[in-house]
Amino acid sequence: MFNNDRLLVQILLLALFGACLWVMAPFWSALVWGAVLAFASWPLMRLLTRWFKGRESLAALVMCLCWMLLVAAPLVWLGFNLADHVRDATALIKDIQVDGLPDPPQWLAGIPLVGERLVGLWTTIDQQGAAFMTTVKPYLGEVGNWLLARSAQIGGGILELTLSIVFAFFFYRDGPRLAAFVLSLLERLIGDRAQYYLDLVAGTVQRVVNGVIGTAAAQALLALIGFLIAGIPGALVLGILTFLFSLIPMGPPLVWLPATAWLVWQGEYGMASMVWRYFSASGACSSSVAWTTCSSLT
Repeated sequence: MFNNDRLLVQILLLALFGACLWVMAPFWSALVWGAVLAFASWPLMRLLTRWFKGRESLAALVMCLCWMLLVAAPLVWLGFNLADHVRDATALIKDIQVDGLPDPPQWLAGIPLVGERLVGLWTTIDQQGAAFMTTVKPYLGEVGNWLLARSAQIGGGILELTLSIVFAFFFYRDGPRLAAFVLSLLERLIGDRAQYYLDLVAGTVQRVVNGVIGTAAAQALLALIGFLIAGIPGALVLGILTFLFSLIPMGPPLVWLPATAWLVWQGEYGMASMVWRYFSASGACSSSVAWTTCSSLT
């Protein structure tokens, strides 16, 4: 006989489950990143747990504090530095509006085909500074709005990263129990091969995460050394940016191409050429590391 009470309970449980998913929807990204952070650094968590004589909560707290110092704190510091640079850029624009542009650099006229035109454009902008600033003022407002929107996105990313580290604390503390629960569910679904598939997925994720983070760290370290040798200001900030941009395809050139252009602007052609070759070599080295990591997965 059909049981209406049981059907009603099932519907209510399903509705409750859907409501939980809806409430957790804004936090799924942070939850996944927290799981990735905890899983990638789990060997270190086990080492700390043995060091603290089995006190998992203390070990998890130390791990999260380390993540805060290594990742979140540099990003916050980077945000404040970017704000300072925005203020410097605003002051530079005001100085140009009042005093005009400096004399064009000597190398500008030596650019083949377009050098003389660029010098003429430079002189025209200098002579008509007020009119030029009036013309570009609406576009500067749009650029400011775009920068404000990007700053809001960066702030949201920092908040999401902080939540990820908070979630990582619970993954660190309750990781073995959660893994046992997942294993029991898989054993009910696929039987004895559950452990094999779980180990396969775990090993693949571990190698991919280690490869991506290791490649980004290696490229950032090489970039920092290059920036320091070249005497480029803000070398540490540029090194952190290189690490972050290394996590996306073709990201590092967005950092070191402007740095190379700055050296050319300063007339340091030899140093600019050396930096170009250095970063090309470091990019090739990092690509070979990533290729080796991917090959080990096959």
